[in-house]
Amino acid sequence: MPDNSNPTRRDAIKAAGAVTAAAAAVGNFQGAPAILKVHAASDQMKYGMIGTGGRGSYLLKHLTKVDNGHCIAVCDLNEEQLAKASATIGTNPTKYKDYRELLSDKNVEAVLITVPLFEHYAVTKDALQSGKHVFCEKSLVFKPEELHALRALVPQFPKQVLQVGLQRRYSKFYRLAKELVDKGVLGDVTHIEAMWHRNPGWMMNGFNWRLYREYSGGLAAELASHQIDIADWIFGGSPEFVIGVGGLDTWKDGRDVFDNIQLIYKYPNGRKVIYSAISTNVHLPFLESTRPEFGELIMGTGGAIEITVGDGESTMPTAMWFRDPSKVTVQKAEGTAPSTAAGASYALGSAQKGLPIVMATDQLKVDGSDSFLKREMKFAQRWLYSKGVMVDDEDTNPVETELESFFNDCHTGGHPKADLEVGLRDSTAVMLSNLCMDQERRVFFKEIETMGRDVTPQQIAANIAAAQSSYSKSIAAKKKVSG
Repeated sequence: MPDNSNPTRRDAIKAAGAVTAAAAAVGNFQGAPAILKVHAASDQMKYGMIGTGGRGSYLLKHLTKVDNGHCIAVCDLNEEQLAKASATIGTNPTKYKDYRELLSDKNVEAVLITVPLFEHYAVTKDALQSGKHVFCEKSLVFKPEELHALRALVPQFPKQVLQVGLQRRYSKFYRLAKELVDKGVLGDVTHIEAMWHRNPGWMMNGFNWRLYREYSGGLAAELASHQIDIADWIFGGSPEFVIGVGGLDTWKDGRDVFDNIQLIYKYPNGRKVIYSAISTNVHLPFLESTRPEFGELIMGTGGAIEITVGDGESTMPTAMWFRDPSKVTVQKAEGTAPSTAAGASYALGSAQKGLPIVMATDQLKVDGSDSFLKREMKFAQRWLYSKGVMVDDEDTNPVETELESFFNDCHTGGHPKADLEVGLRDSTAVMLSNLCMDQERRVFFKEIETMGRDVTPQQIAANIAAAQSSYSKSIAAKKKVSG
């Protein structure tokens, strides 16, 4: 049968009558970020920030725009960073150097944990046991034994919220991409490519814990974790195995984490993710090369989406949709091969311009001054809306949206989109990605079930304490050298 699903002008004109309804319906897009509202002081969640380094400072800057939380405490070993954090948030928070003192503050209802990765489990555990709601930056845990321990611990605190800092799940654009996939607009989604390209990337400025394996999961933890989480979300599950290579090829400055990694994840039903993170070039070959560094390409038999969350500063999330010119029937079982025309060669598909996946009321109106291409794009947008998959532009930064959502869930007992299991699956991908590169082998995700099982809680605590001692000595040594 002929395929009549092309976004033709006729289809668009039929959908045009729904434009007024579209503008109203968009506001009710399921799961869309809410526009920030002014909250009374009694509705503000009183929180403390544990860790005021690079990530903590970044979150505090965005927290100044989130009004359903109120910062009453900050904690860091570095007094200079503490002072800067207090000035950034502007709420005159109490300053602590020991996070356990902050956790004993009965006025603190929730904590945001932005300490180095190797300390995530210990601080999260102590925070839960002190009765606090917890927002912990990714990656949630560092080692397999911590994964098993946290999975056993969290159900003991059912009234406390635990959310992981994976903000793409809170972006309207990414939620729309998920809806496009679920509604079949892209056909059968079979491949995802993801990239995070920097130049130069992390540098050895003072003491950078991200550059050492004793404290860090490297590029897999700090960058790939965000994008593999999106692949899990799109595919609706975890990979079966991962293979990859990594190298410490460019930056000979004392670091021992890889400065570039390339990974392939195999998901059920033959689906795959191809991942690249490098530190020698910022080019991103998606979105007409208008955005640098990072983004994802989601490819199905009926179309593709190029998407990025943006840098959270000067650029916001964006996405472009490409309709595949001809659909392919994917073979699902033996003996049911799709019918194809015989021939020695295949004709190349025609080039096409991506369609921005965004809708605002004025964008759908065809104006007499519009160029031919702009008119055609508006007709295509109307067609896409007729499929129920158009939304307004991102109205708040996804980082601010995830933080607002966290505080709301703390108040209402809601369940985070980036919850414990999302965080643990993400941490599993990080750990096994590093393992496959180190051991140069195919690592199956089921291996995580037996890894670290023989490590006792006392050993976990001792290992973290040893790393903390080493970390403190390293910082002191760097200060002595620089001083």
